Amino acid sequence: MLRTIALLALTVFVAACTPPSPDDALRDLGSFKLGHNIVVAPKVQMVPGSRPVEAQEWVDLLTNEMSTRFSQYEGDQLYHFGLSVEGYFVAPGGVPLVLSPKSVLAIKVTVWDDAANKKLNDEPKTFTVFETTSGESFLVGSGHARTREEQMLGLARNAVREIETWMEEQHKENGWFDAQIENPEENTAVAASE
Repeated sequence: MLRTIALLALTVFVAACTPPSPDDALRDLGSFKLGHNIVVAPKVQMVPGSRPVEAQEWVDLLTNEMSTRFSQYEGDQLYHFGLSVEGYFVAPGGVPLVLSPKSVLAIKVTVWDDAANKKLNDEPKTFTVFETTSGESFLVGSGHARTREEQMLGLARNAVREIETWMEEQHKENGWFDAQIENPEENTAVAASE
């Protein structure tokens, strides 16, 4: 009986940790349309013991994943991303069920409103992103269950999902990406001068 309960709990845990996909349903981001998507990694730090990753690999991967996801939004106002990769740990093979380290990625994000010509968040938002656990990686560690590239892709997609969730919260709570209303006085002045 105890074995059955443990198996069911593990199944629920794994089901709850489904990795994100660029094809997941879009969130409510108002009038958002992707403009520039700048990813940099000038000071990225590797946590000791990690599988090594070149800074440019993170830049290329995150640029691609951000573009793939956010270019699907078809609003009519441009917003730009500035993303900095701060640090990472891509888990090596550990000792199954004893030492199974989990991969992590630290990034900072700024969103820029093109029309207003200003940042939406004055200070960069920091995200610490962990990889999604699967049944296999839960038992033996992701360093055994996944290649380095699979681990990196999982981290990048989780980062995109967390950024998107944060942006949706900001849209609902602070009016980010709301449609810009043209100033009627400006329209009247233009019409009068014609």
